[in-house]
Amino acid sequence: MSAVLELQAIEPTADQVALYERARLSRDPRFDGRFFVGVRTTGIYCRPICPAPQPKARNVIYYHSAAAAAAAGLRPCLRCRPEAAPDSAAWIGTEACVRRALKLIRGGALNSGSTAALAERVGITDRHLRRLFARHVGASPRMVAATQRLLFARQLLRETRLPIGELALAAGFKSIRQFNTAFRTAFNMAPGEYRRGQKAADAAAGLRLLLHYRPPYAWQEMLDFLRLRAVPGVEAVSADTYRRVICLGDSPGFISVRQLPQKHCLQLQVQGVDSSLLTEVVGRVRTLFDLDASPDAVSEVLGRDRLLARIVAAKPGLRLPGAWEPFELVVRAVLGQQVSVKAARTLAGRIVQRCGRRVDDAELSHAFPSAAQLAAANLDKLGITGRRIHTLRHIAAAMAAGELSLARGMDMDDCVRQLLAQPGIGPWTAHYIAMRGLSEPDAFPQGDLGLLKALQRQRPRAGAKDLLAYAEAWRPWRAYAVMYLWNLLAAK
Repeated sequence: MSAVLELQAIEPTADQVALYERARLSRDPRFDGRFFVGVRTTGIYCRPICPAPQPKARNVIYYHSAAAAAAAGLRPCLRCRPEAAPDSAAWIGTEACVRRALKLIRGGALNSGSTAALAERVGITDRHLRRLFARHVGASPRMVAATQRLLFARQLLRETRLPIGELALAAGFKSIRQFNTAFRTAFNMAPGEYRRGQKAADAAAGLRLLLHYRPPYAWQEMLDFLRLRAVPGVEAVSADTYRRVICLGDSPGFISVRQLPQKHCLQLQVQGVDSSLLTEVVGRVRTLFDLDASPDAVSEVLGRDRLLARIVAAKPGLRLPGAWEPFELVVRAVLGQQVSVKAARTLAGRIVQRCGRRVDDAELSHAFPSAAQLAAANLDKLGITGRRIHTLRHIAAAMAAGELSLARGMDMDDCVRQLLAQPGIGPWTAHYIAMRGLSEPDAFPQGDLGLLKALQRQRPRAGAKDLLAYAEAWRPWRAYAVMYLWNLLAAK
């Protein structure tokens, strides 16, 4: 391997090398996706859990990402399937703009947009973005996007019966020719040849995909949280499955998600959605269920805290519940101001019944209204206070007109600043929206009385300022600390 390619690799310390070696030799699933293993002698890169015979340590080189390994000229392993690995663990240690850019790329930002537009969205120049990616990721933004498209396409070949042409567009390729060329270059075989070697998917079951995560995963706690807040007609949560109506493009569809714990993944079933939107659907589901979290990194910080240690140990793998899209969480957060969770859920159900798009399903009857639909709706006589109606209408109109923009990947401070400028939005609501609507791991609704009550168990005279100061030790995982404290309070 050339010296140029060596520069693409991680340069770990001696302690890190020892850690990576132990993880690789033990095939520890907790490290799946945190790094990739390049093998000099074969020219292949693998996940650390690869079942193939272990290469000798002197032939191994470690990479930040699959894209970095691909940029070094390595081919993805056919046995461990790097496309099934969880994404890197929030890119801990990288600059915030890199993390935001990676989130946007995972959502398909570079499938049709330019690197310059991506850089503008994260607030830096194109040149600086490419420089940061080279330093932190080991590959350019374009290479990350290209690798993501290729690996997602291979997953679709393996797990679905989508026609090749439809599949290529679903993965983000602009043409079948482009896809065929990229696939042959990476795997030395045609897409159809690869598919013939895979077990046939059950076409009658709809489109199903496996979305992997790093264990442990507190699935029941996730379902319990979502069940209490499920909007009637839009969402349904059973003992083991989450279902909802989604609306992308011109027509609504449905998703169903359940856990396959032995495989360390969630099974996503999609119905009624145009295949060209699959990349976006998968990205949203991964965010909704926080599948790219690194539970070890979270517990390492929070588990040292005297207040949190016991609940962190009792509920390993607790995740940060997200939202299908930010506007929906804005509505939920406003409705939840100074009322119970049950009352907010009831009010949301009434809004959906009045202005959400109706769909043909007995239990899941409506799509959640868009900002434009809510801005034009009459919300009188639904039990919502006049002040909150004003807030909802104002924010919906601002978002529909593009005057207020809330998008995953944006800077959290910018998000909070925009929200605080809206009528009826205070710091608690702004940070709650950032925490769940934008999945910001360090958002912290400091005015939450429950959080203060939890701290007062140890410090009876603690006030809001004491809570904020105490929470500094929880960075960059304050949102996870919030989830643990809410679980602690619920357990009593």
